[in-house]
Amino acid sequence: MPEEVEVGAPRTRNRWGEGDRLRGEILDAASRLLSELDGEDGLTIRGVARAVGIAPASIYQHFTDRAALVAGLIRHEFARLRVLMETAEAQVGPEDVVGRVRALIHAYCRFAMDHPGHYRLMTANGSSRQWPDARPVGPLVEILDLLNAAFARCGEAGVPLRVPVERAGVIAFVGAHGRVALFHTSAAHTGPDAVLAFADELVDLVFA
Repeated sequence: MPEEVEVGAPRTRNRWGEGDRLRGEILDAASRLLSELDGEDGLTIRGVARAVGIAPASIYQHFTDRAALVAGLIRHEFARLRVLMETAEAQVGPEDVVGRVRALIHAYCRFAMDHPGHYRLMTANGSSRQWPDARPVGPLVEILDLLNAAFARCGEAGVPLRVPVERAGVIAFVGAHGRVALFHTSAAHTGPDAVLAFADELVDLVFA
C-alpha cells in the first residue's frame, strides 16, 4: 500500500496553460529545501510536493523521477547564478573592463559562499564530455564562457593579459573555486571579505 501523502496548505490551481508556472514553483521549493538541508541527499519528491502544497503525482507531470528533478534544479540554479553575475557586471560602466571582470567573479563567489549546498551540487554536475577529447559542455562551462568574454573585452580595450583569454578565464574560475572551497571547509576562515580580496588579487595576476 502506498504511503499516505502529506501536503502543505492548499494552493490555487493553475489555469490551463500555466504548467510552466507550477514547474517554476516546484524548482523554487526544491531550491529552498536544498538550502535547509545543505545537500541533496534529503531532497525528495514527497518533500518538495509538501513544500509546494501539491500531490507528488503533480511533480511527475514535470519531472519523471528524482534524478530529473535534481537535474532541473541544477539548470535552474545555474540560470539564477548567471543572472546575478550579469546583473553585477552591468552595474559597472562599460569603460571599466577590469572592474566588470571583478564584478562577475565577486558575484560568483558571493553566490557560492551564500549557498554551499547548491554550489556543491552545481559544480559536481555542471559539465560533461561527449567523448574524452571533446570540449566539456553544460551550464558550468557557460559560466566559464561568461568570464572568458569579459577577459576578451579587456584585451580589445587595450588591457593586456599575461595569458590567452581562455587561460585567463580558467585561472580566475579555478582560483575562485578553490578559495571558496577553503571558505566552506576551514573553521579558521576569515570571512567573505577575505575571499573577495583573494579574487581581486587573482584578477590582478592575470593582467600584464
